[in-house]
Amino acid sequence: MAQIKPYSLFTELDIYLFKSGTHYRLYEKFGSHITIIDGIEGTYFSVWAPSAKSVSVIGDFNHWKEGEHQLNVRWDSSGIWEGFIPLIGKGTIYKYSIKSYNGDIKTEKADPYARRCEHPPKTASIVWDDNYAWKDKDWMKKRKKHNAIDAPFSVYEVHLGSWKRHLEEDRFLSYFELADDLVNYVKDMNFTHVELMPIMEYPYDPSWGYQLTGYFAPTSRFGYPEEFKYLVDKLHQNDIGIILDWVPSHFPEDAHGLGFFDGSHLYEHPDKRKGYHQDWKSLIFNYERNEVRSFLISNAIFWMEQYHADGLRVDAVASMLFLDYSREEGEWEPNMYGGRENLAVISFLKELNKEIYRSFPDVQTIAEESTAFPMVSKPVFSGGLGFGMKWMMGWMHDTLEYFAKDPIYRKYHQNDITFSLAYAFTENFMLPLSHDEVVYGKNSILGRMPGDEWQRFANLRLLYGYMFTHPGTKLLFMGGEFGQYNEWNFQESLDWNLLDFEPHKNLQNYYRELNKLYKTTPALYEKGFSGEGFEWISFDDHENCVLSYIRKGYDSENDVIVVCNLTPNIRENYKIGVPLKTKIKEIFNSDAKEFGGSGITNKKQISAKKDPWNGKDFSVEITLPPLGLVIFST
Repeated sequence: MAQIKPYSLFTELDIYLFKSGTHYRLYEKFGSHITIIDGIEGTYFSVWAPSAKSVSVIGDFNHWKEGEHQLNVRWDSSGIWEGFIPLIGKGTIYKYSIKSYNGDIKTEKADPYARRCEHPPKTASIVWDDNYAWKDKDWMKKRKKHNAIDAPFSVYEVHLGSWKRHLEEDRFLSYFELADDLVNYVKDMNFTHVELMPIMEYPYDPSWGYQLTGYFAPTSRFGYPEEFKYLVDKLHQNDIGIILDWVPSHFPEDAHGLGFFDGSHLYEHPDKRKGYHQDWKSLIFNYERNEVRSFLISNAIFWMEQYHADGLRVDAVASMLFLDYSREEGEWEPNMYGGRENLAVISFLKELNKEIYRSFPDVQTIAEESTAFPMVSKPVFSGGLGFGMKWMMGWMHDTLEYFAKDPIYRKYHQNDITFSLAYAFTENFMLPLSHDEVVYGKNSILGRMPGDEWQRFANLRLLYGYMFTHPGTKLLFMGGEFGQYNEWNFQESLDWNLLDFEPHKNLQNYYRELNKLYKTTPALYEKGFSGEGFEWISFDDHENCVLSYIRKGYDSENDVIVVCNLTPNIRENYKIGVPLKTKIKEIFNSDAKEFGGSGITNKKQISAKKDPWNGKDFSVEITLPPLGLVIFST
């Protein structure tokens, strides 16, 4: 057997915290770490495998021979195996060969803490470190302002593999190429943040990254870890925040992954009623196990600390919270109080958010949570789960369903488009038009719009304008900004050639200007999570299908009035109530000719008259364009 030197990065405190589930920097200890011992450079390895009889490091350096480099088990019953192998370093390809006490089962596993992985379909881990020199100091100093809940938050959701491809070579763009193309595009379009669908290593392209095997490694599909840091750095240097999709809800059964890691149910719950997700054919983490909780929270902290992430969008929270999620009667077991809530998950999510905001008070966590579970985005100290924001799935479903209707029928469904305001301030909501809405036969967003081509684009401009003036932050999946015709296909580039056609080019310009308006109009974001920031003028003019409301910021002089005409009929001399004797001026119109509209605008200032209307003391008469949204300053 080749010599392995006894060595450890763990202190007694580390072991105590790990066992108690409160060690949140495990990546500093576990995995492979290049170091020098007794003047000799090599690599220290450590892995958690409490059911193992033996653990060997195997790789190219020992011809993948089990037993050549066998790790030592710690004496403290932590289940940690460790040791220093001289003379191997950066770029070494390796796995752990594990022989279990459980029936002498043998497994070969990638390192759960590896910083780099082989390019799929290869599955080994790679010893790696980098000395990347960050240049985003200015952003990191001021990002508290950009990531605050009273700041504009317009997010561009991106799947890196299909946003744009290198057509001549039929390949992905690299992290370096994306640092030019994507960053320049996002900046030009005036988005405030980018959200990346999972970039942690995953083996299977059709999973879109939601079945992870390398939790601590950016996917090698687009380059090296330091090249991903370069992409993040370039975003920050251009005042663009980055949110990462993060998947603590489930993981795949791939042989090299976390499943049945040491011949036992180590990371997954041993009870299939809690440990197996039937819809996704994947394993569910055991949130009742302290060491697993430490693993997951450490992973979240890792992306904030090592990669300067500005936030995490936590995937599939609803599936985590409920024991009966997607299960029939008899397929789940109630909690100790007889309820359906997963108490271990609730406590895990609270601890996760407490630690993230304690360590990084200038970031956001965002829950993809589709149920009425209360207080998801309320602080832990007041009984909430502690997320910064929550996706407003109800708004998304109701709005898309409403806009898909022919305008002639919309007057019968006015409540569908106004209902979201009945609960809009119960959480800190983000309004998502995400990737899930443009796949599996749902059609593209543009493809759902009714009418001829002109009406489809007018409807889409109206939908986007309604989204930007509705309380809450905003998220749009790539391609929606220029009217992608086809459903999203993860294997192909977006249809950028559509921008050769005026309707698509005009729509892109419209979204660019919407983002600009949003960022420069405090009333549209300063009180986006408070009822103080919104006031109805009229929500019940169902005969005309018109909505009118006021958006408010900290300074009442910045208030704006928004009016939506949800039919193709031009409405002249349309009267709305206003609270003050004031003059209003049109500042934005979705029907402007430069956006592809018909150019029906309110060209002059309009003075309010002492003519009570809509419960207000004064009123104005305005012109409403067809399928148009108009915004007035007051």
